[in-house]
Amino acid sequence: MKIAVTGASGFVGRHVLGALAGCPDVEVVAISRHAPGSPMPSDVHHVAIDMASLPSDAFEMLGCPDVLIHLAWSGLPNYQSRHHFETHLAVQYRFLERLVSAGLSKLVCAGTCFEYGMQSGELTESLPPDPRNPYGFAKDALRRQLEFLAADAGVKLTWARLFYMYGEGQSAGALYSQFLAARGRGDAEFPMSGGEQLRDYLPVEEVARYLSALARTASGGGIVNVCSGRPTSVRSLVEGWRDSLGVPMKLALGRFPYPSHEPMAFWGSNSKLLRLLERS
Repeated sequence: MKIAVTGASGFVGRHVLGALAGCPDVEVVAISRHAPGSPMPSDVHHVAIDMASLPSDAFEMLGCPDVLIHLAWSGLPNYQSRHHFETHLAVQYRFLERLVSAGLSKLVCAGTCFEYGMQSGELTESLPPDPRNPYGFAKDALRRQLEFLAADAGVKLTWARLFYMYGEGQSAGALYSQFLAARGRGDAEFPMSGGEQLRDYLPVEEVARYLSALARTASGGGIVNVCSGRPTSVRSLVEGWRDSLGVPMKLALGRFPYPSHEPMAFWGSNSKLLRLLERS
């Protein structure tokens, strides 16, 4: 099986390459706009492609993969930019439609929990999407477009809605990266919100293993939450990092307000994810 991965040089993409590297009988093609800045696994073939100026033979350049894990998306982490739907949405669809027209038969595409908007509690795939920021809106719009395309072309589509994750290589503004930076400086305190908001967190390595497994299943799964299925308070999450690393740092709670663009408590149901993987 040949699996191609877009966004291969990004935070999630690098970990997906690592997860696929250990899979028998899998040939991996890494796709990014530029040559990778850090070494990739020795058995991974890299192809530089810009989605905005796609060559006509892009599918052949990728070696005609059996599956595409599509992680690439520009303009992040600015979730509020209209760029996501004014410019990038069309680029995304043209890229994927071109590959499908050339013969791609299976697609695992990264979605986002922001598609659920301000809905609280346990979020299941059957809930109607209600995105409240441009990024979530654009992702949901792409999903709808791809569902029409998949129905017409017979493509097996899995829409992997990613929830929160953390780990090595995350952007400097992410909570985990800020915590590690404070630890590196030897800070006595780590300023944060009150920490009582409930979220769904997974280490990025586990997210990568799930995406790898979904790509290797026999059929498309439709919308699938990629999450832990457990509500975790931000405070307990950070306390866990502190304790596991043995960092003598006090949490300065309440220094920042709770975000107004998210519910205080939401997490994903992972029942469908586990059911799909049990059948694989």
